[in-house]
Amino acid sequence: MRKSKFGTKEIKILGLSSLGGTLEFYDFIIFVFFAEYIANVFFPKDMSEFWALLNTYGVFAAGYLARPLGGIVMAHFGDKFGRKNMFMLSILLMVLPTFVLAFIPGYETLGFLAPVLLILIRIFQGIAIGGELPGAWVFVREHCQEKQKAFFLSCLNSAMALGILLGSIVFLIINAFFSIEEIAAYAWRIAFFVGGIFGIISIYLRRFLQETPVFKQMKKESSLSSFPLRDLFKEKDIVKNLFSSMMMTWVLTGCVIVLVLLMPKFMPSILNLSGVEGSYLQILGILGIALGGAFMGYLVDKFGLFKICIFFSLTFVFFSFLYFYALYELKNLVLVCILYSIVCFLGGINVFAPILMSEVFRAKIRFSGISFSYNIAYAISGGITPQLVFWLNTLASKNENPFLYGMSIYMIFLALLAICAVFIVKDKIKF
Repeated sequence: MRKSKFGTKEIKILGLSSLGGTLEFYDFIIFVFFAEYIANVFFPKDMSEFWALLNTYGVFAAGYLARPLGGIVMAHFGDKFGRKNMFMLSILLMVLPTFVLAFIPGYETLGFLAPVLLILIRIFQGIAIGGELPGAWVFVREHCQEKQKAFFLSCLNSAMALGILLGSIVFLIINAFFSIEEIAAYAWRIAFFVGGIFGIISIYLRRFLQETPVFKQMKKESSLSSFPLRDLFKEKDIVKNLFSSMMMTWVLTGCVIVLVLLMPKFMPSILNLSGVEGSYLQILGILGIALGGAFMGYLVDKFGLFKICIFFSLTFVFFSFLYFYALYELKNLVLVCILYSIVCFLGGINVFAPILMSEVFRAKIRFSGISFSYNIAYAISGGITPQLVFWLNTLASKNENPFLYGMSIYMIFLALLAICAVFIVKDKIKF
């Protein structure tokens, strides 16, 4: 039996596997940060600012709609022909559109072709993203040692969260060195150029990855599925497996969107801070959720997913209530920052998603099972959560009769989803 060791080989696999996910979250955040500038470049000048921005977010949504299809198709071939091949394809499909966006002319040059190309860019990115994160989870899970599987997967998630951190830092640097006029004219493209360069380096480095031992063994034994998606739905307890995986995906999505993406946008107006100070809070949240996730993954390997999930989910509820009460009622900056750091650390419960999903699906249909569950649930939860949270923030921020507990109720909902998910598949979790 191999000794439990976290050495150079493991670090290499983990680092190279996380590159695509880091780029995914980087692209996500910079598109949001520079949405207003993109709208001004790719849509007619006589269009109102509202409609231009709405169309830009519509283009952004097009990428999300392409995710499930892209993820399911790439997973099918990943289960059939190899994890590494799809791993290389997914990052290539992410890098090319990112680079194109850095150089493509706007509406003044291309006319209506400009927004059409922008939509195509987002669709290609969506197709790639749909297969990237599930592929990374499968790749790492099948390379890692049994005693370290939860820690490996949690470190992968934490590394991907750093993509948001990288995007935030690039955004701050561009705003520090360029005026608003310069950013609108050309400097916003620098962020996408940086993403493209990062992606090219990632493609080169991933060439040195090896196919997973699990897939090699299945190929040697001729036990690969000829039609993975079909075989997925023939699996015993498939409804339980898919449902629990989708529930955990909602937890992952909710934690990242609410704590890392939206609350740093809400806190400045509530606490009378600047937008830049809000970005610093976001960096604090990213570091918290990354460290928390890695810590929880380590504990899962030691004590089991079931116990750790229940304990930290309940703790997450308690501190979420304190945080939102301090934010909306007390409005004490120091207390809010302390509680926000704690809640983001506890938001590391998002790592239970890949840990659970990698256990409930057999190796021959693992990529398809994870990709189907993740992408379908992400499309639903990712569409509902922002609108719901914006509404709850509005209710909590009202001058008269504010409803302070809406956000806390949503956090309770996420925690209950996590607990219910592990209960449903308790017998399949091998910890």
